[in-house]
Amino acid sequence: MKRAVVRWRVQTMSATGEVGHKPDQLAGEEPLEIRLAGRPFSVTMRTPGQDFDLVAGFLLSEGVIWDAGHIRRIDYGPGVGANGLRDFNTVDVTLSPEVSAPNISLQRHVYTSSSCGICGTASIDAVRKASHHEVKFDRLSVSVTGVLGLPARLRAEQPTFTRTGGVHAAALFMGGNSSGDLRLISAAEDVGRHNAVDKVLGRAALHGLLPLTGTVLQVSGRASFELVQKAAMAGVPVLSAVSAPSSLAVELGDELGLTVAAFNNGTTLNVYSHPDRIRSA
Repeated sequence: MKRAVVRWRVQTMSATGEVGHKPDQLAGEEPLEIRLAGRPFSVTMRTPGQDFDLVAGFLLSEGVIWDAGHIRRIDYGPGVGANGLRDFNTVDVTLSPEVSAPNISLQRHVYTSSSCGICGTASIDAVRKASHHEVKFDRLSVSVTGVLGLPARLRAEQPTFTRTGGVHAAALFMGGNSSGDLRLISAAEDVGRHNAVDKVLGRAALHGLLPLTGTVLQVSGRASFELVQKAAMAGVPVLSAVSAPSSLAVELGDELGLTVAAFNNGTTLNVYSHPDRIRSA
C-alpha cells in the first residue's frame, strides 16, 4: 500500500556516548511505472500521493500532451502488488486519438530517480522540449513583496516536510488584480523536486487551466534547467526559487522569455532574466 510517510524505529547516538531509541517518520519513496495504453513509458521514483497529477505533469513536461483533452482516461494499473492488493505503483494513461504516441527515441530507457528530472532521456536532442505555450509575451506584473512572500506561503503547505524533513515542495500561484495579488492554485510535496513541480502543473492540466498564463511557480530548492523547462511547457511566465539557479536555467529562461528569480529568502531575491514582470517596492 502506498504511503507518503513511513514510521521507523531508529537508534540515537551522541558525542557524549549516550545511546537511545525513538520512533522516527520517513518520507515515503516508491517506484511509479507510467504506461501509455498499456505500454511501458517510464518509471520514476516518487512520494506516493497525487499520482495522477504527477503523471499528467510528467507527460506535459515531456511534450506528450499540452491540453487536458489529450488525456482520455487515467487510472491505476489492473494488476496486484506483492501484498495481494491493487497495484498502486502503476498508472496507465489512454491518450485521445488526435495525440500522436511519443516517438520511441524519446522513451526513458532507465528509471528516473527522485533526484533527477531528465535522467534516462534517450538522447541529448530529447532533453530540450518545444512548448506549445509561449511565455515571452505574458504581461504578468507582480509586486516584489508578493513574490517575497511566496516561500513562507509554500512552507505553510508542507505537512509532510514538517513530519519528516525529507521532501521538496512546489506551489503554483495565479496573479490576481492590478495590485499584483497572488492566489494559491495548488501545492505538492515529493522526495523529488521535479516530481513536486510535475504534480502542481499536472493538477492544473487535468483541471483545464493550460496555458498557465499569469502564474508564478514557487519551488523549495534550486532553479535548475529542467524546472525552467517544465514551467515553460505549461506556459508559466515566472519561476521563483529559494536557492541558487544554474547557468543553463538562467540561459533558458532568458531565451524563452521566462522570468527566473532565485535566492528568494522572504526579504531579498535576485532576478536573473526578464525582471520587468516583478515590480519594485
